[in-house]
This record gives sequence, structure tokens and C-alpha cells, in this order.
Amino acid sequence: MAKQLSDHPTLEELNGFFGHDRFAEHAGCRIVEGSRDHAVCELDIQDHHRNALGNVMGGVIFTLADFALAIASNTGGNPSVSVSSTIEYLSASKGTRLIATCNADKSGRRLGFYTTDVTDDTGRRIARVAATVFRESE
Repeated sequence: MAKQLSDHPTLEELNGFFGHDRFAEHAGCRIVEGSRDHAVCELDIQDHHRNALGNVMGGVIFTLADFALAIASNTGGNPSVSVSSTIEYLSASKGTRLIATCNADKSGRRLGFYTTDVTDDTGRRIARVAATVFRESE
């Protein structure tokens, strides 16, 4: 079985455990906080995050939301993997930073249901992601 984090790890423990997510790191995702069924991550918007129209690329927004989901669903309890995600893009970012806040809607023994809200640093709602995760058995 994979190594597990406690329900309320320190930021150092979170970074040590999730620091091996090379894609999130390459995209610029940072952990702000994390505990069982909750996580907040952020990303400073850079020029390479923008599409041809000058807006933040949808894949960047999804990557940040997915990273927050990984932390919320894999902190405390058994390891989990995402089996379904749906994203709704609500508006273009006007800020300089994206913030993804993920919370469990229901966290069961085998399945977990999570919602991640992505905002920018102006408070504008950018996207909402609904995801289902499958948990490994003990």
C-alpha cells in the first residue's frame, strides 16, 4: 500500500509528499493548505499559461483544480484516483493568480465526490470542477 499522510499534515509534509507531481510543479502549482477532504492551491499566471486569445488556457485551470483534488482526496485515508471530472468554465481571469479550493461533498470508503472552485486574486469565479474519486481498499 502507498504511504499515507495524516488527516492534518504540515505544509512541509504536503510538499514532501506531493512534490513528486512534476507536471503540477512544471505548471507552477503551489500548495497553500491541505487536510483530509480539503485543499487550496494557487498558481501565478505567466505568459506561457495564455492561449492565442490572451486568456488562461483551459488546461492550466484544470491542472490546478486537479492538483487540489489530488491533495484533498489523498490526505488521510486510503490513496485515491480520479475516475471522472467535469469542468465548467465560468469566466476569463482578470487577475494575476489563480486559486483552487477543493472540498469533499461526500467522502466514502470506496468513492469520494469533490467540488473544486477556481477563482482569481480579484475574487472572480473562473471555473468549477466536479470530480469522483475511487479509493484503494485497505
